[in-house]
Amino acid sequence: MPTTQTNLRELQAPIKARYQEQPDAARITLRVKSAASDLADPLHCAISPEAAPDIVWQSGAHPGVGGLGDVPCSGDLLLGALAACQEVTLRMVAAAMGIVIESLEVEAVGELDLRGTLGMDREAPVGFSSIRCESRVKVKDDGRPERAKRLLENAERYCVVLNTLRAGLPVESTFSLSDQ
Repeated sequence: MPTTQTNLRELQAPIKARYQEQPDAARITLRVKSAASDLADPLHCAISPEAAPDIVWQSGAHPGVGGLGDVPCSGDLLLGALAACQEVTLRMVAAAMGIVIESLEVEAVGELDLRGTLGMDREAPVGFSSIRCESRVKVKDDGRPERAKRLLENAERYCVVLNTLRAGLPVESTFSLSDQ
């Protein structure tokens, strides 16, 4: 059943009330871990989000570094997280504002030089050099174009993945060998 403006606000009201009373309850930790996969296969892996352990996402090396191209690469998953976050944020903000979306398309595009990944050129960075995300939204005309503009501004403001990537926060990563 689609969530409407009314029941989205009803859904969020007790959540917001709880966070108002207990601000620490709003601080959450998301976790994604490796899932069972064939360790003899160097081109593929599987991961699973802790919040939905029955869901397994397959990923693999990009064809540009020797992958088969049969599953999304990790860069696709990163771009997918951005696109999904922008789309669901637009949908939720529109619902909260009582704006009807007639069409919505989000496209995330990332550019990188695979020579860095392949260790061919020390000057070539490893990772994306740029990411663009475009959201094209058509809303039902209610005679108040300023509301549509506010929808876009609020969606940009509240998109978690977009703002995380823009902030360039520190990422801690450890690699260790397990004892036999």
